[in-house]
Amino acid sequence: MAKYHHIEPIGDLHHAIWKKAGPVWGLSASAIDVLKGIGTVWLARSLDFDISVVTLSALAATCGQMWPVFKKFDGEKGNTTGFGAAATLAFWPAIICLIPVFLAIISKVIKAAGLKSVPKEQRFRTGAGQSNALPLGVGAAFLVLPLAAYLLDEPMAVVAGFAALFVLVMVRRLTAGLSADLATDSPRDRIFWSRLLLDRPVVAES
Repeated sequence: MAKYHHIEPIGDLHHAIWKKAGPVWGLSASAIDVLKGIGTVWLARSLDFDISVVTLSALAATCGQMWPVFKKFDGEKGNTTGFGAAATLAFWPAIICLIPVFLAIISKVIKAAGLKSVPKEQRFRTGAGQSNALPLGVGAAFLVLPLAAYLLDEPMAVVAGFAALFVLVMVRRLTAGLSADLATDSPRDRIFWSRLLLDRPVVAES
């Protein structure tokens, strides 16, 4: 999709496709990545693998989106593929973890609707600019995921896998394009918290 719309594969492709091509294309790109996670776990289950192997396949699919060989190990953040894999692995914990994401989306929609200075047809196409609520909500979702799985008595392999998934998502946030941030004069603690909480490099703010 990025090639079709002449979008450079740099940064958050989902956001770039949404902004340039519109919500339908942006959501379609996200849906494809979700299906990567779903398909991987479904295949592992259809082969009757042990739950621990199925869980490892979910993590592998997510790592494949984060660090793909064909992009020199510099891919996306793993959120969509990770969720698709998680939802196929344990449906109800995945649904529960979406609560902070839905709250963040509602906040973003309200923000977009309130942009009176922006033409109505452009408000949702541009995504209302950068959002603090959405990356916080996504981070909270992956934190809630292993807790919800534990409380709903999912197998410990799944709980441990979801905890590992949270760590992977946070590691990717912290390290994606890190060299560009370290080359600036920004304080290291600002770089750390901007990436960890807001999933945002400081070079994008300047």
